[in-house]
Amino acid sequence: MSEHVLRNVQHAVDIAAPPQVVHGLLADAVRWPAVFPPTVHVEREPLGEDRELLRIWALAGGEVRAWTSQRRLLKQRLHITFRQTVSAPPVASMSGSWDITPLPDGGSRVILSHRFAAIDDDPEQLRWIEETTDRNSTSELASLRSIAEGLVSDPGTDAGTDPLDRLLFSFEDSVLIQAPPAEVHDFLYRADLWPQRLPHVARVRLTEDRPGEQLLEMDTVSPDGSPHTTVSVRIGLAPHTLAYKQTVLPPAFAAHSGRWTLAPDGDGGTRATSRHTVRLDPVHILALPGVETLEQGRDAVRTALGTNSLTTLNRAKELLEGAGASI
Repeated sequence: MSEHVLRNVQHAVDIAAPPQVVHGLLADAVRWPAVFPPTVHVEREPLGEDRELLRIWALAGGEVRAWTSQRRLLKQRLHITFRQTVSAPPVASMSGSWDITPLPDGGSRVILSHRFAAIDDDPEQLRWIEETTDRNSTSELASLRSIAEGLVSDPGTDAGTDPLDRLLFSFEDSVLIQAPPAEVHDFLYRADLWPQRLPHVARVRLTEDRPGEQLLEMDTVSPDGSPHTTVSVRIGLAPHTLAYKQTVLPPAFAAHSGRWTLAPDGDGGTRATSRHTVRLDPVHILALPGVETLEQGRDAVRTALGTNSLTTLNRAKELLEGAGASI
């Protein structure tokens, strides 16, 4: 049996930010949906001091692809290696590295390397992998540069604090529902019924080309009465998780991802938790009425998103617990 035909590609960018800032963005893979445009959702499992297993869902060629990678993070060398242990067709194998080199001016040079092969060495599929890798790598490096340079130029960051925390933050809301996790997951997954079920949802367009992968276009109304249209990619991992990432956002958001997690609680009940991760657009958030600081912007976003999430969960509680309405 002959070995696969391997293709090697590299992408590089110079970033006007210290290597430690850049490495921090790359090391925290769970926050990648808010950092890298193609990444939809990441689940992380530690394997030791410097190793971890990542399950990644990302947009590739306009479709959602999922794979599993093992990473090794060598912080002192500013070097991260990765190798896919479970690849998504047409990829037969994929490995590579992130290398960060300090520059004389205090900045960083980042080199992203990939080594891959296609199933059956199909030349058309190999070309597709190369084109998709090129498109996603270019997008990721551009976003990495923009975010890292924005962090170091932020005059509002106090010494000793993570500057990303001023723009990127997460929060949770939970509700106990006396129904099995599978039923709660189905309520959340059936977003096509939300206009009839949820008062803040005016319109929904839901498509699902493959089981567990949805594209959701939705018009919602914020607590202040302002309308918003969003488009999200959603990943259903029944019965415990429904993850999503918005690809069309309100202007105040640079990125928004989240997940609903459903854990058994008590006799047949479910602890339903909504978690949002938001990266603010510092220009547009400060243009909102009544918002003069990033802290006020975070509070406004927390209130708007949290109110909608709690409305959804409380409505699920009402209907699933049989409060006189049919679902």
